[in-house]
Amino acid sequence: MPKSPKPKSAKPTAPKAAGKKAPAPRKAVKQAERQVESPRARKKATAALVAPVADAPPATPDVLDRLFAVVTSRKGTDPSVSHSARLLSRGRRKIAQKFGEEAVECLIEAVAGNTGELVGESADVLYHLIVMWVDAGVEPADVWAELRRREGTSGIAEKAARPHDPLA
Repeated sequence: MPKSPKPKSAKPTAPKAAGKKAPAPRKAVKQAERQVESPRARKKATAALVAPVADAPPATPDVLDRLFAVVTSRKGTDPSVSHSARLLSRGRRKIAQKFGEEAVECLIEAVAGNTGELVGESADVLYHLIVMWVDAGVEPADVWAELRRREGTSGIAEKAARPHDPLA
Protein backbone atom coordinates (compact mmCIF):
# COMPACT_ATOMS: atom_id res chain seq x y z
CA MET A 1 0.00 0.00 0.00
CA PRO A 2 1.54 3.38 -0.98
CA LYS A 3 2.20 5.85 1.77
CA SER A 4 0.03 8.91 1.85
CA PRO A 5 1.89 12.20 1.85
CA LYS A 6 2.34 13.91 5.20
CA PRO A 7 -0.21 16.62 5.84
CA LYS A 8 1.25 20.08 5.53
CA SER A 9 1.50 22.24 8.59
CA ALA A 10 -1.22 24.79 9.09
CA LYS A 11 1.41 27.38 9.96
CA PRO A 12 2.50 29.48 7.02
CA THR A 13 6.23 29.41 6.55
CA ALA A 14 8.24 32.26 5.19
CA PRO A 15 10.24 31.45 2.11
CA LYS A 16 13.92 31.10 2.80
CA ALA A 17 16.13 33.60 1.06
CA ALA A 18 18.65 31.87 -1.12
CA GLY A 19 22.21 32.15 0.14
CA LYS A 20 21.31 33.93 3.40
CA LYS A 21 22.26 32.47 6.72
CA ALA A 22 20.71 33.16 10.10
CA PRO A 23 22.39 36.04 11.90
CA ALA A 24 25.43 34.91 13.89
CA PRO A 25 25.29 35.12 17.69
CA ARG A 26 27.26 37.86 19.33
CA LYS A 27 31.00 37.33 19.43
CA ALA A 28 31.13 37.54 23.22
CA VAL A 29 28.43 34.90 23.64
CA LYS A 30 30.33 32.50 21.38
CA GLN A 31 33.53 33.06 23.34
CA ALA A 32 31.75 32.49 26.64
CA GLU A 33 30.18 29.28 25.42
CA ARG A 34 33.56 27.93 24.33
CA GLN A 35 35.15 28.76 27.68
CA VAL A 36 32.47 27.30 29.96
CA GLU A 37 32.05 23.53 30.03
CA SER A 38 28.84 22.68 31.93
CA PRO A 39 25.48 23.59 30.37
CA ARG A 40 24.33 25.26 33.60
CA ALA A 41 27.48 27.38 33.86
CA ARG A 42 27.27 28.16 30.13
CA LYS A 43 23.67 29.37 30.52
CA LYS A 44 24.63 31.55 33.49
CA ALA A 45 27.65 33.03 31.69
CA THR A 46 25.63 33.71 28.54
CA ALA A 47 22.82 35.35 30.53
CA ALA A 48 25.33 37.62 32.25
CA LEU A 49 26.71 38.68 28.89
CA VAL A 50 23.44 39.53 27.25
CA ALA A 51 21.68 41.07 30.26
CA PRO A 52 22.01 44.85 30.39
CA VAL A 53 23.68 46.29 33.44
CA ALA A 54 20.94 48.27 35.18
CA ASP A 55 23.19 50.51 37.24
CA ALA A 56 25.88 51.10 34.63
CA PRO A 57 27.39 54.58 34.83
CA PRO A 58 27.05 56.84 31.79
CA ALA A 59 29.44 56.32 28.90
CA THR A 60 32.20 58.87 29.52
CA PRO A 61 35.97 58.72 28.99
CA ASP A 62 36.47 57.57 32.60
CA VAL A 63 34.94 54.26 31.52
CA LEU A 64 38.53 53.29 30.64
CA ASP A 65 39.63 53.90 34.24
CA ARG A 66 36.73 51.77 35.47
CA LEU A 67 37.58 49.03 32.97
CA PHE A 68 41.20 49.16 34.12
CA ALA A 69 40.04 48.67 37.74
CA VAL A 70 37.92 45.67 36.74
CA VAL A 71 40.71 44.03 34.72
CA THR A 72 43.18 44.69 37.57
CA SER A 73 40.78 43.03 40.02
CA ARG A 74 40.70 39.93 37.79
CA LYS A 75 44.49 39.48 37.84
CA GLY A 76 45.31 36.24 39.64
CA THR A 77 41.68 35.08 39.84
CA ASP A 78 40.21 31.89 38.41
CA PRO A 79 40.76 31.87 34.62
CA SER A 80 37.68 29.68 34.12
CA VAL A 81 35.27 32.41 35.21
CA SER A 82 36.83 35.57 33.80
CA HIS A 83 38.03 36.31 30.28
CA SER A 84 40.42 38.92 31.69
CA ALA A 85 41.85 36.44 34.19
CA ARG A 86 42.23 33.88 31.41
CA LEU A 87 44.13 36.30 29.17
CA LEU A 88 46.35 37.48 32.02
CA SER A 89 47.13 33.88 33.00
CA ARG A 90 48.25 33.08 29.44
CA GLY A 91 51.00 35.69 29.49
CA ARG A 92 52.16 38.75 27.64
CA ARG A 93 52.70 37.05 24.26
CA LYS A 94 49.08 35.86 24.13
CA ILE A 95 47.83 39.26 25.30
CA ALA A 96 49.90 40.98 22.60
CA GLN A 97 48.63 38.51 19.99
CA LYS A 98 45.00 39.21 20.95
CA PHE A 99 45.64 42.97 20.89
CA GLY A 100 47.15 42.65 17.41
CA GLU A 101 44.23 40.57 16.13
CA GLU A 102 41.71 43.10 17.42
CA ALA A 103 43.71 46.00 15.98
CA VAL A 104 43.72 44.36 12.55
CA GLU A 105 39.95 43.74 12.76
CA CYS A 106 39.50 47.41 13.70
CA LEU A 107 41.54 48.52 10.70
CA ILE A 108 39.59 46.25 8.36
CA GLU A 109 36.28 47.75 9.50
CA ALA A 110 37.67 51.29 9.19
CA VAL A 111 38.88 50.71 5.64
CA ALA A 112 35.58 49.03 4.72
CA GLY A 113 33.67 52.03 6.05
CA ASN A 114 31.64 49.91 8.49
CA THR A 115 31.09 52.50 11.22
CA GLY A 116 29.03 50.29 13.54
CA GLU A 117 31.52 47.44 13.38
CA LEU A 118 34.39 49.92 13.80
CA VAL A 119 32.88 51.06 17.09
CA GLY A 120 32.68 47.47 18.37
CA GLU A 121 36.20 46.59 17.23
CA SER A 122 37.51 49.84 18.74
CA ALA A 123 36.05 48.78 22.09
CA ASP A 124 37.80 45.40 21.69
CA VAL A 125 41.12 47.17 20.95
CA LEU A 126 40.78 49.38 24.02
CA TYR A 127 39.89 46.39 26.22
CA HIS A 128 42.90 44.37 25.04
CA LEU A 129 45.16 47.43 25.40
CA ILE A 130 44.03 47.74 29.02
CA VAL A 131 44.71 44.04 29.61
CA MET A 132 48.22 44.64 28.22
CA TRP A 133 48.68 47.65 30.55
CA VAL A 134 47.61 45.57 33.57
CA ASP A 135 50.05 42.81 32.63
CA ALA A 136 52.89 45.29 32.07
CA GLY A 137 52.17 47.34 35.20
CA VAL A 138 51.27 50.49 33.25
CA GLU A 139 48.78 52.81 34.96
CA PRO A 140 46.23 54.72 32.86
CA ALA A 141 47.27 57.93 34.67
CA ASP A 142 50.77 57.53 33.17
CA VAL A 143 49.31 57.29 29.67
CA TRP A 144 46.98 60.25 30.30
CA ALA A 145 49.98 62.29 31.57
CA GLU A 146 51.93 61.46 28.40
CA LEU A 147 48.99 62.53 26.26
CA ARG A 148 48.74 65.78 28.26
CA ARG A 149 52.47 66.37 27.76
CA ARG A 150 52.03 66.02 24.00
CA GLU A 151 48.88 68.14 23.85
CA GLY A 152 49.32 71.37 21.95
CA THR A 153 52.57 70.21 20.37
CA SER A 154 52.81 69.58 16.67
CA GLY A 155 53.03 65.85 16.00
CA ILE A 156 56.00 66.46 13.71
CA ALA A 157 57.82 68.55 16.34
CA GLU A 158 57.01 66.06 19.12
CA LYS A 159 58.34 63.15 17.10
CA ALA A 160 61.50 65.10 16.14
CA ALA A 161 62.17 65.82 19.83
CA ARG A 162 62.23 62.11 20.74
CA PRO A 163 65.62 60.43 21.16
CA HIS A 164 66.76 58.90 17.89
CA ASP A 165 67.36 55.17 17.65
CA PRO A 166 70.64 54.63 15.78
CA LEU A 167 69.38 51.25 14.54
CA ALA A 168 66.19 52.67 13.03
